[in-house]
Amino acid sequence: MSELRVSSLAAVRSVVVKLGTQLLSADGGRLDMAFLATIATQVATLRQQGVRVTVVSSGAIGAGMREMNLPARPTDLAKLQAVAAVGQRRLMDEWADAFAPHKLPVAQILITREDIDSRTRFLNLRNTIHAIHELGAVPIINENDTVSTDEMIKITFGDNDILSALVTQALRADLLVLLSVVDGVLDDANQSVRVFESLEAAKSFVRTEKSALGKGGMNSKLEAARIVTESGEAMVVAHGRMENLLPRLLAGEDLGTLFLPGGKRRPSRVRWIGSARPAGKIVIDDGAAVAVGQKNKSLLPAGITSVDGEFARGDVVAIVTKAGESIARGLSNYSSADVLRVMGKKTAEVKTLLKEAAYDEVVHRDNLLLD
Repeated sequence: MSELRVSSLAAVRSVVVKLGTQLLSADGGRLDMAFLATIATQVATLRQQGVRVTVVSSGAIGAGMREMNLPARPTDLAKLQAVAAVGQRRLMDEWADAFAPHKLPVAQILITREDIDSRTRFLNLRNTIHAIHELGAVPIINENDTVSTDEMIKITFGDNDILSALVTQALRADLLVLLSVVDGVLDDANQSVRVFESLEAAKSFVRTEKSALGKGGMNSKLEAARIVTESGEAMVVAHGRMENLLPRLLAGEDLGTLFLPGGKRRPSRVRWIGSARPAGKIVIDDGAAVAVGQKNKSLLPAGITSVDGEFARGDVVAIVTKAGESIARGLSNYSSADVLRVMGKKTAEVKTLLKEAAYDEVVHRDNLLLD
């Protein structure tokens, strides 16, 4: 047990725990009910210690494959979603049975990427999960594979690693624990690296392997670590089959790999800006790139050279250089049509053009998040 672990995790009162498909599967690929029961016991123990646990559970597609005796994961989107629809019911049945001995009801929450992109839905997700905890139930979250429509990347959150990071963002949870079938990030000698103080230090250790049933891999876990640690929280990647893992982790034992927070905890609005996908791009000149990216100033109309995409006032937009480098994202005070009208103009010209609808800034620095 190290002082760093104890100091980093002793004060945790809210944790998001993600379980991958391979971890949840027994021999033959069926859901491992005995293992789910051990996780339920650990969650119940943490709840008795005053720690709120939100579970992000993969496994719907794997469960559906076994339920329908399919030999391989479908590649057609409609069939994949149909299998998920069958499997999600089975998955929740198993979780309900696992928590029943502890007299803990479970609450199913299915979300899509659009629920994160929408500010209203993002806040409602947070409020709903908090209410579930207050009512004494355990939230079980999965992506809504059945209705997800992003065909370019199919089921979109990357084996739920990214989903769990975004849920951590929404809840402002103290810790994200990604449970896998490896004991964290491994070095060249296959030994677990116990702590990373920066993501840059972790990149050279990342491998590309992933399981046959899963979609993620260590790359998606590193991206999850970026999302979480940049918002001021910690993340752990650990082998989920270790005995009584979750209570031992929070007690400070050296298990898995700990990613330390990278800075101050971000406010809710800034977290959402970092979580939502930009609705469009605003291209800026070199002077504006220095002002925004290096001097932390607001984006003014005079520094804008072009607009890519359509967006409304209040949407998240990416701010990019003429070379195409993304330097920030933020909330636009103007629609894309109005940005086209005011770009390149000085403040006085904008006020003459738009009168009472004019803003000094296209994106205010308080609503900016540097990449």
